Amino acid sequence: MPASILKSTLRIALVGDFNPAVIAHQAIPQALDNAAAVVGVTADYDWLPTPEVVSPEDLVGYDAIWCVPASPYQNDDGALLAIRYARENGIPFLGTCGGFQYAIVEYARNVMGWDDAAHAETDSDGRLVIAPLTCSLVEKSDAIKLAEGSKIARAYGTTKIEEDYRCNYGIAELFTAALEPYSLQATGWDKQGEIRAVELSDHPFFVGTLFQHERNAFKDRPAPLVEALLRAAQ
Repeated sequence: MPASILKSTLRIALVGDFNPAVIAHQAIPQALDNAAAVVGVTADYDWLPTPEVVSPEDLVGYDAIWCVPASPYQNDDGALLAIRYARENGIPFLGTCGGFQYAIVEYARNVMGWDDAAHAETDSDGRLVIAPLTCSLVEKSDAIKLAEGSKIARAYGTTKIEEDYRCNYGIAELFTAALEPYSLQATGWDKQGEIRAVELSDHPFFVGTLFQHERNAFKDRPAPLVEALLRAAQ
């Protein structure tokens, strides 16, 4: 796209139920502002509570969608609708922690045909594509290996990173085993080979991470994926 028509102001939908006590929610505005300064744009972001996301029309006009941490959401269907809208319409998308987990549920249901795909935090029946982690990652930091040539590796400029977590749930083995034929690809793993990041190979920018890289804003460190989201949104 010629530089002359790159957008200078970007509208970002932050889909999730804002809670000032959630560290990630405190960090996201700062991470967006920091990234916007690097990219050279203005990031105009709106918090969209999940009960208010009831139709695709609620998302029209946004240049990017970020499904934020702190699940379970007040309205799971609102989060899933936003994720599907971004996926099907080529809207740059970022999902962190809960947003990552719900992106897995949405893909399993609407692409893989697993109508009973479920999240162990809220469901006891169905195919639990999101299951309890063997070891809690609440307030933990860990090393992650990124796939060569992936969008996330290009954003970070390296294949070895370390990031912070606050979660107890991750991708279940039954989902991992079924992924191979699909365009949703694992692109980040911990030392044990557990999936910690995914992206769509047939989408301009659709990335999900179990870790909360937005917290870098509190450490005077860049959040490369937030910068990549804004560049894609231009």
